[in-house]
Amino acid sequence: MTRIAIIDYGLCNLDSIARALAECGADPFVTSDPSALDEAEKIVLPGVGAFAKAMENLRTTGMDVALNHHVVDGGKSFLGICLGMQLMANGSEEGQQAAGLGWVDATVVKLEAQSPGDRVPHVGWNEVDAQEGAALFSDIDHGTDFYFVHSYHMRCNDEGIVVSRTPYCGEFVSAVARDNIQGVQFHPEKSQKMGFRLLKNFLEL
Repeated sequence: MTRIAIIDYGLCNLDSIARALAECGADPFVTSDPSALDEAEKIVLPGVGAFAKAMENLRTTGMDVALNHHVVDGGKSFLGICLGMQLMANGSEEGQQAAGLGWVDATVVKLEAQSPGDRVPHVGWNEVDAQEGAALFSDIDHGTDFYFVHSYHMRCNDEGIVVSRTPYCGEFVSAVARDNIQGVQFHPEKSQKMGFRLLKNFLEL
């Protein structure tokens, strides 16, 4: 079984993602210890909450340095979920406009309602229009619904990393990929059958 580290930086309950990965055939463990990443084959960074606080917590523990070592330098497969995807960006306009990990050329900005039906925060099911051939979406139909909870989204300067968009608040990027790094704005662990399919796809990358 694939040994997967789930990063705990103190902002969310990680039981659901741990259970989902286990049900998909992985051997997950939750950790806030940077040295524990040595034993991981893949790494998942989930999260909800404030961007600046999340980055502060990662830096306080030295987890940001460890993630760079294992993911950017070491090439371990990585999946960022919701806030975990946003933290991959250069920075965020939320609150203190904190710097992110800087793994992808993007900035995190607030969702803005574009029609009377748009609500922010964006909470609930919405379609994900994935690019054909995107490995993370193998065997998942174009336009499949996934579960979202967020008020901010990633604005990508590099269009080459975008692998899916979602038609809400105009349109926003809902998944990105670059080499061994993947990110999704939605919560696959809360997205039932197709969410688990996506997690299995990640395990196979």
